[in-house]
Amino acid sequence: MDTSESTPAPEAEETDPSPHGPARRGWRRWAMDTRPLRRPAYRRLWSSTIVTAVGSQLTAVAVPKQIYDITGSSAWVGYASLAGLVPMVLFALWGGAVADTVDRRKLLLVTNSGIAVTSVLFWVQAASGLGSVAVLMVLLAAQQAFFGLNSPARNASIARLVPADELAAANALGSTVMQTGLVAGPLLAGALIPVIGLPELYLLDAVALCVTLWAVFRLPALPPSASATVRRAGLREIAEGFRYISLHKVLLLSFLADVIAMVFGMPRALFPQLAAQTYASYGEGLALGLLFAAIPIGAVLGGLFSGTFSRARRHGWMVIGAVVAWGVSIAGFGLSRSLWLAVAFLACAGVADMVSMVFRGAILLSAATDEMRGRMQGVFTVVVAGGPRLADVLHGTAGAAFGPRAAVAGGGLLVVALMLGLAAAVPALRRYRI
Repeated sequence: MDTSESTPAPEAEETDPSPHGPARRGWRRWAMDTRPLRRPAYRRLWSSTIVTAVGSQLTAVAVPKQIYDITGSSAWVGYASLAGLVPMVLFALWGGAVADTVDRRKLLLVTNSGIAVTSVLFWVQAASGLGSVAVLMVLLAAQQAFFGLNSPARNASIARLVPADELAAANALGSTVMQTGLVAGPLLAGALIPVIGLPELYLLDAVALCVTLWAVFRLPALPPSASATVRRAGLREIAEGFRYISLHKVLLLSFLADVIAMVFGMPRALFPQLAAQTYASYGEGLALGLLFAAIPIGAVLGGLFSGTFSRARRHGWMVIGAVVAWGVSIAGFGLSRSLWLAVAFLACAGVADMVSMVFRGAILLSAATDEMRGRMQGVFTVVVAGGPRLADVLHGTAGAAFGPRAAVAGGGLLVVALMLGLAAAVPALRRYRI
């Protein structure tokens, strides 16, 4: 029997004398599960996420805005996105291997410092009026490289800070904050740009990252586990991570579940066309804003009521059910002619996505050994970043060939069929529980 399908994560290194507290009654059973916040080390890591979730979105809005102001071309905005994606993918894979060989706290300090320095440099070039797209793209590539190194270490550290039965709750807390940042960050950036300008927006992000550095500095040491045998981070170690995934079916299936949901069921590339055609009577600008905001808002709502699912022990079935619910919701969105019904379906998809993120993340942390968690999180980062971008190409092509509504609905139904087929064909995910 594959031990990865039944072995829980080790106990957290820093615990509270009574981490579970009294039993939750009444409405509190449905609200967000905050047990991990009783653990000081996790609370520090989570608090740093609150700051960066909003701050990072300020830069995410400022960079394309500045590039468009300089060039007047959306194509250059797209090229900049690619310039950030490639180093992020490469350094996430390498960063996962690095996270398995060094003290993860030190790696977080170095990478967060690098991200902060690039934010300061963004401010310098904007304040000086340099107006160079090349400089912007180089800085963006550097920042995304640091992010690729940072993300695996941050996510892999969670299993060292909370016990196995709180991993789902910890992932829900972190995911809710990140999704809230996706909603609040762009809105805040849009409100601040006319008031303080682009340079100060970059500077605000840099200041926020200093707060993050202080929170990470106060974490306990997170050296490699005593059983770890890897002492370097090269191509061989990265390849060993992929081999480890291939040998542990539940890990492979968790990645495949996300690929199925995102590649075939993320229709954001068609939002502009749907806003301009199907929902034009509501106002194109209003429709476009609601379509882009609906999924993150649904995800935030799912996180706020994570007490309804975070204590579930059958993590495999939770992933399967969430991906199927995502597919059904996306299909419903594709068939909707009413904007408000479409937004409701997308919000439901956001709730399903939150549940899927929570339990896929918990599986990666609990089913992998500590000496492999960094590499698993590196692959996770690549899948999460790459899946929606592949979906943009697929849905854009399908939308042009069959029409946007048919492409969206067909993609959602394909997600349901593929996920149910995968679950039926390979029982490892169905059987996984903590």
